[in-house]
Amino acid sequence: MMITVEEASRLYLENDVAHDFDHVLRVLALAEGIGQEEGANLEIVRAAALLHDIGGRQRSFHARTGAQQAREILQGHPPEKVEAVAQAIATHSFREKSTPQTLEAQVLYDADKLDAIGAIGVARAYAVSGQMGHRLWAPVSADYQGEARGTPEHTAVHEFVFKLSRLKETLFTPRAKVIAEERHRYMVGFFARLEREVKGEL
Repeated sequence: MMITVEEASRLYLENDVAHDFDHVLRVLALAEGIGQEEGANLEIVRAAALLHDIGGRQRSFHARTGAQQAREILQGHPPEKVEAVAQAIATHSFREKSTPQTLEAQVLYDADKLDAIGAIGVARAYAVSGQMGHRLWAPVSADYQGEARGTPEHTAVHEFVFKLSRLKETLFTPRAKVIAEERHRYMVGFFARLEREVKGEL
């Protein structure tokens, strides 16, 4: 074992509520299930899942930052394993647009993105939105490209249009794609109903 759950938990004390250690444990559970079914190296998958967000969410390039930190934390383990973990972490971000090249990296990416959609995805989006003092709902065009991100105008609805609604199509592994179908359907239904309630139609 390259790192234990207890050791990893101490690395997330300052992360925000949507990227805390509860998120890490959900990603770990998903990654283990997907990795086992897809035939990935579970030692690499587990270490990458436990360390994937140590780069923090308030900094730019958190995936690359986390990859370098993982290399330092895992010193003493076989270099090829350390690099496999680091590469998985470096390519798990949707916004940094680095494509996962190994099966283990794809498993981590998929597990992390599954935790961003469905009911838990809605909850996380509103946790971040509330933390930043954003409105509950605001109209947004279907071709919104994230230009208001980082401002009060980028609500959870904007995050859904810009990112969450697109994640299902970015997944790599067959197992993750199956899981994503129901999560995506629920999330789309939630935001559609939210809009109707906001407009007084329901």
